[in-house]
Amino acid sequence: MRMKSVVSLLVLLHCCLSGAQVHKDRDGQTCQPDIHTVLREMSTMMAEQRVELRHTKTELGAMEARLRASESRLTASESLVEELKVQLKSKVEELSKMNEGHTGPFNTGITLVYRNIYSNIGNAYNPTTGIFTAPVRGLYLFRFYIYGWGESSVATSAVLHKNGHHIAIAHADHSSGGINSSNGVSLLLEVGDVIYMHLWAGRKIYDNESHHSTFSGHLLFTM
Repeated sequence: MRMKSVVSLLVLLHCCLSGAQVHKDRDGQTCQPDIHTVLREMSTMMAEQRVELRHTKTELGAMEARLRASESRLTASESLVEELKVQLKSKVEELSKMNEGHTGPFNTGITLVYRNIYSNIGNAYNPTTGIFTAPVRGLYLFRFYIYGWGESSVATSAVLHKNGHHIAIAHADHSSGGINSSNGVSLLLEVGDVIYMHLWAGRKIYDNESHHSTFSGHLLFTM
C-alpha cells in the first residue's frame, strides 16, 4: 500500500514537472510545482487507505470469530453424535440377542431376540428384532419355554406380546437351583400382526449351548 502511494507521488511530481517544462517552452515562464499540495493530497489518500485497512481487519476479525464459533458448535455436535452412537450400540447389543448366561435384569423391559434359528420358513420371524410378523390371516400356535437359576430377589419370566399387548406369561420364582416354566397359546392373527417375547424390567432369563429357553410358532390353518 505504501509503495503504491510513493509511486503515485512520483507520478504526480513527474506530471507537474513535465507540465512546467512545457509551460516554460511556450511562454518563457517557469512553473514551480506546489509540493505541499501534493503532499497533503498524498497524506489524505494514505489516511483513507489506513481507515479502509482498519475496517478490513475488523471484518476479518469478526469472520474469524464466527468461524471459531461454528467450529466449536460442530465439535460439540460431533461429540454428541459419538456419544449417542456409543449409547445406541450398547442398547442394541443389550436388546439384540440372548447371550449365553443370564439376560437381565434390566431397568426397562426389552424384546427378547432368539439367535439360534432352527427353521424360519417364509422369513416371518426377524432374527434381528425378535419379532414375528403374520404373513397371512389365520390361526397360529405359539409356544415358549424359559429357564433360569433361582434367586430370591429376581424372578425368571417372559411374556408373549401381540401388537404390544400382554397375551401370556411363563414365570418361575425360587430362591435357589434351576427353575423353568413354559406356556403356549393359539391366536387368530391378521396380516401384519406382530408377536414377540418380552422380558419385564427386573426379570431375567437364562440360556446356553443347551438351548433351555426357546420360542416357536407356526400357522395351523388360514382363515
